[in-house]
Amino acid sequence: MKKLVLLCPHIRVREQKMINRILVRIKSVQLLYAYLKNPSKSADTAEKELFHSLQQTYNLYHLLLLLVTDITFYAEKRLDAAKHKLFPTPEDLNPNTRFIHNAFASELARNEQFNVYIKENKLSWNAESTTIKKLYENIVESPEYVEYMTAPSTSFAIDREFWRKIFKRYIITSEELEAALEEQSIYWNDDFEIVVSFVLKTIKNFEENSVSTKAILPMFRDADDREFASKLFRISILKGQEYRELIESNIRNWDLDRVAFMDIVIMQLALTEIMNFPSIPVSVTLNEYIEIAKNYSTDRSSTFINGVLDNIVNQLKSENKFVKAKILPANSK
Repeated sequence: MKKLVLLCPHIRVREQKMINRILVRIKSVQLLYAYLKNPSKSADTAEKELFHSLQQTYNLYHLLLLLVTDITFYAEKRLDAAKHKLFPTPEDLNPNTRFIHNAFASELARNEQFNVYIKENKLSWNAESTTIKKLYENIVESPEYVEYMTAPSTSFAIDREFWRKIFKRYIITSEELEAALEEQSIYWNDDFEIVVSFVLKTIKNFEENSVSTKAILPMFRDADDREFASKLFRISILKGQEYRELIESNIRNWDLDRVAFMDIVIMQLALTEIMNFPSIPVSVTLNEYIEIAKNYSTDRSSTFINGVLDNIVNQLKSENKFVKAKILPANSK
């Protein structure tokens, strides 16, 4: 599985939703690339694939959280089986139940929003019992587990932090989990690390007594975010020829055919955003697509794309074709 380097964490941390605009941009680059390589598809079909891909990413978010409850349930079954052995030991009959009674895991298992989504989308680890077993064994063998189980006392905060540490150090580094996810969905190849950042954030911010509260991040914050994804992708297709001609006219001493195709795709989407979303500062757009170029294109792509887009922005300004909303300070009236 190709692990994606986390992009712009300062933006990600403050956005209270799962599908943020960083992820929308990445998915749009991937799906636009595929569309332009296979232009027989309609724009409607390509857009449906974009939202299907985003939905799959949201499924992955829930599946990773589900590991907490499923590993806990597996541990509970292990303890119960030990009690019913032919010759149980005193430890089998009186086990340490702190792990299976972890307060965070219990709250998550009872969270209504989480359970409804899992049920409606038929998400499960039932077919991956070997993966669950291996993850549990890795946890039990860890020094964090020993420390947690032998501590004189615990609390909801301690229980929650225990799972956050386990996720960071043992679950997301598991080769068994990586293989299991690769088999389930091709859409998750580049999603893992960015989704993990949201899972860790969810665990960290999970409050006690959140059985029915919105502890789980929504897919989109509101209709505007969903509209951003749709508009960005659709306009990039509809005005693609216009934007590629603009790109070509600003590539000095280069034939468009010699430019990496991924660079063209990234610049096409960047221009779509620059020219059609006046509330987003140019610097934000440029920074985001340059970061994408660093992870998805050639070594020199980020510098090349930055130079070309900078030339285009200056040209649009000189031709009075460039309009951006004035962003006032927060204390302005």
